[in-house]
Amino acid sequence: MQSKIKEYLTLCKPRVVLLMLLTTWAGMYLASFHPIPWYLWINTTLGVALMSGASASFNHIIDQRIDAIMTRTQQRPLVTGSLRPIDAWCFAITQTVLGFLILYVGVNPLTAILTGIAAIGYAIVYSVYLKRATSQNIVIGGLSGAMPPLLGWVAVSNHLAPQAWVLVLIIFTWTPAHFWALCLHRLQEYKKAAIPMLPVTHGIAYTKLHIVLYSLLTVACSLLPFAIGMSGHLYLIGALLLNAGLVAYAFKLHYSKDYSRLALKTFHYSVLYLTGLFIVILLDHHLLIT
Repeated sequence: MQSKIKEYLTLCKPRVVLLMLLTTWAGMYLASFHPIPWYLWINTTLGVALMSGASASFNHIIDQRIDAIMTRTQQRPLVTGSLRPIDAWCFAITQTVLGFLILYVGVNPLTAILTGIAAIGYAIVYSVYLKRATSQNIVIGGLSGAMPPLLGWVAVSNHLAPQAWVLVLIIFTWTPAHFWALCLHRLQEYKKAAIPMLPVTHGIAYTKLHIVLYSLLTVACSLLPFAIGMSGHLYLIGALLLNAGLVAYAFKLHYSKDYSRLALKTFHYSVLYLTGLFIVILLDHHLLIT
């Protein structure tokens, strides 16, 4: 029983979902200057988690052939046969229906619809089409993964606000360099699977340059919350420190010959970067209202 639960959790990509929930919570708290009702917090968290888990589960189903080729994904439940495709389909559909209903009834219809659009963007537009069609797949498809702060904001305010889109923009510009670093580390696997990721289609040097360029773009976007008065000096200091590390890793990778090892370190730092950035902006917001 425990092993089955673990397999189903694996389908949901829990670490990815947790990062999405962190940015969702950031959107919620940044949209509110008053305590958030406990039922709203729970419904939003549960609804977004279920819909995100459903998207990840659909991704496992769609990428089953590719996962069997790539070393890092060969132990996924559908590849090993520990779960049947029909089990994954039922699990993903159940999560989708429950998540949408919880958001629609327990939060608000706009949040449910936006979450549904994001889920479709990742599970269908990215996983089915973009991933196999263009080297810009992660640039275009990254918008779906950048939506959680907006979902959290709308859950509390029930309207779209420019400040929420600033948070989306930060994640949107962060995503390509983050993922291309992993692609560099796993370059041979992506070649074997015939997935047109940037280093496969345009080469290592071109990808390194674009990691630098997108990192610089992320730095610029990360300063927008302070520039528009959305956050204070605590966020500015934290963002500058985190940005220094992001740029340092990007340039070290750009000039490094041992790109595979450093690419993995760059990938891991980028996860810490985004996590740290949203924690700092939450702390800054809390200090501004207390």
